Amino acid sequence: MRLFAVWTTTLLLLLTAGPVRAAGFVDAAERYVTVPDRIGRVMTANPAADVLVFVLAPDKLMGWSAPLSSGRRAYLPAKFARLPITGAGVRAKPEETVQLVTRMHPDLVIESGPVTPEVAARADLVQQQTGIPYLVLDNGIQTTPRTLRSIGALLGAAERGDDLANYTDYAIDALRGRLLIAPADERPLVYYGLGPDGLETGVTGSQAMAAIDQAGVINVAGRLGHGELTRVTRDQILTWNPAVIIAEQRSFYNTLLRGPVWRGLSAVANKRVYLAPADPFGWIDDPPGVNRIIGLYWLTALFYPDQYQEDLRTNVRDFYSKFYRIKLTDRQLEALVRPAESRAGESRGLIGVPLLGAEPVPFPNAAPNAPPSGRPPGRGGLGTPGLPGPPPAVPGVPQ
Repeated sequence: MRLFAVWTTTLLLLLTAGPVRAAGFVDAAERYVTVPDRIGRVMTANPAADVLVFVLAPDKLMGWSAPLSSGRRAYLPAKFARLPITGAGVRAKPEETVQLVTRMHPDLVIESGPVTPEVAARADLVQQQTGIPYLVLDNGIQTTPRTLRSIGALLGAAERGDDLANYTDYAIDALRGRLLIAPADERPLVYYGLGPDGLETGVTGSQAMAAIDQAGVINVAGRLGHGELTRVTRDQILTWNPAVIIAEQRSFYNTLLRGPVWRGLSAVANKRVYLAPADPFGWIDDPPGVNRIIGLYWLTALFYPDQYQEDLRTNVRDFYSKFYRIKLTDRQLEALVRPAESRAGESRGLIGVPLLGAEPVPFPNAAPNAPPSGRPPGRGGLGTPGLPGPPPAVPGVPQ
């Protein structure tokens, strides 16, 4: 009788809980992955996946794949700022990832980034050796709304996924609409400087430049080829003479504003130097994930001031509240926005751009020492007939 009672209780619990089901999911690498019907623990393989799961279903995030600075943690709700560092970032040796997944035993592993055969093969290997489903997602900006909807539904947060996807759709469409309104006769030359010295940047097709590319402007380093990041020299930047410079780190930002070697640049002379906000996640990249959506509003305000009629601070408050569940203090808001916004004395000038998706304007082949010619206000660039001239000579700086 006692044994019968135990079996009866167990059967009732199973019936109440419902059957354990599995569902099929086709990921961005076109892999058919069987995932559990109920997902409670998600391991993320890189920071872009961290942000995706955090904004959709933070209680299911097992931890951060990479360490967060104390400054970034200060912008997160305390409960999530204290999440452990899983160290689940993509490893050079796949067997290390296999060991980590086996030890932590999540219900699901998610990786978000460029989709390549190598990424798909690694996901297959980890999945086959651990038995844990491993999804590969495309982190492209244009695919973000679809990703939010599909992963939101998968994680039991379909309504939230739809809400965030609708917001993202609007942000992308709003930028496209402003591009249609803006003059199409020229585009500003933009340099995005990464690292403490600002001499690392993204080339054509790099994840670091995706948000800037969405804005339809010209990446001055785009002529260096395709790929991800590359090192450049001070003389190259002086020769390119960008109209707008965005610094990833404050050290480069401060040097641009105060260092005599940069004084001749068009961006510096016209006060078009900005610091990219980075807390709790970057507005341009760092990581190249859902966090870039607020960057679309910010870059619109920088590049299309005449078309951007909204209040940037209001958009920032709304985004942080909706996506990160953070109510920004006035001090936090100013720390984010002030170095990133237009300042008094900024020369706006002509800063028109062509339509989204247009091919880049060919770079001039003139020698760096070509004599200056008329320079449309705010565009920057090399000196050749009909195009901008080089920066004025700076004492002590090779030209």
